[in-house]
Amino acid sequence: MSQPDYSILPSPPFDTISRIQYSPTDPNKLLASSWDSTVRFYHAGDPNERPSEQLVKFEHRAALLTCCFSDASHGFSGGLDATIRHLDISTEKITTVGSHTDAVSGMVFSTESHALVSGSWDCTLRLWDPRSATAQQSQTTTPERVYAIDMTNHNIVVAMASRLFNVYDIRNMAKPSQQRESSLKYMTRSLACMADGQGFVTASVEGRIAVEYFDDSPAVQAKKYAFKCHRHTVDDSDHVYPVNALAFHPIYNTFASGGSDATVSIWDHKVKKRLRQYAKFNNPVGALAFNCDGTKLAVGVGYNWDHGEKGMHEKPGTEIAIRKLGDEVKPKSWTG
Repeated sequence: MSQPDYSILPSPPFDTISRIQYSPTDPNKLLASSWDSTVRFYHAGDPNERPSEQLVKFEHRAALLTCCFSDASHGFSGGLDATIRHLDISTEKITTVGSHTDAVSGMVFSTESHALVSGSWDCTLRLWDPRSATAQQSQTTTPERVYAIDMTNHNIVVAMASRLFNVYDIRNMAKPSQQRESSLKYMTRSLACMADGQGFVTASVEGRIAVEYFDDSPAVQAKKYAFKCHRHTVDDSDHVYPVNALAFHPIYNTFASGGSDATVSIWDHKVKKRLRQYAKFNNPVGALAFNCDGTKLAVGVGYNWDHGEKGMHEKPGTEIAIRKLGDEVKPKSWTG
């Protein structure tokens, strides 16, 4: 359901939205991948100026789990058919870069290294140089299936099954620089790296978020913590919801969380406080992304199969909602 504080993009995917990512340089352009086997490229501007519209739709052969930009006019996609594809937005052409042996579950692009890193359920990370005739540059085996990947500076954080995390330096992918076990008790559902490069946050199916730091000194590690969220009391019963999406603001280093309770919250992890909870949607929130200048938040809304096929018939429909941001995403201590 649309809300007055949001503008809704036209031509949404027909199935669950797996990932949203804004252009690295254009605050009004974004990619969205979906289980409907498409990646859609949108203009998401101010409704009072140029109307929002779908500009390109890339059709694939199987459901998509991830997508990312390399620059403003090129991107990549991956999903259940195990194939990495290059998306040329200007020509609308799709080319195959390479493949895994199982579903591609996450990817990040390093502009500095001009390299794509993909993770898969086949328990590997693969490094690709799309400019090279032999695109795959390296392969690293992971101890478990890869669920999610994110990157900050040179650090690549990989969330895996069995509550495991590896941290890699993209300049040396042969082995992880750190190996960790989740601070949370249940399966990892989402991951996001801090904008300031100091650490990352993870979330799980049991309505908790953990704040982690890269510096392994005892003084810094003493700062990490976990907290409950996306929980509601109904008739004296505590209802707990998975936290499906996390995203950091590129300037303020606050972060957003989205859950199966159909809400989005903004958090200041340094002071351990929630800054804002937005109005509830009609369906779970499955994807989040801030644009490059931090003025907008994109929210992917749609049924995510928490209640099986029965729930799909009860609340059909997906949407991508765009919220124009104000001071609610700014830390109270911000002096910039």
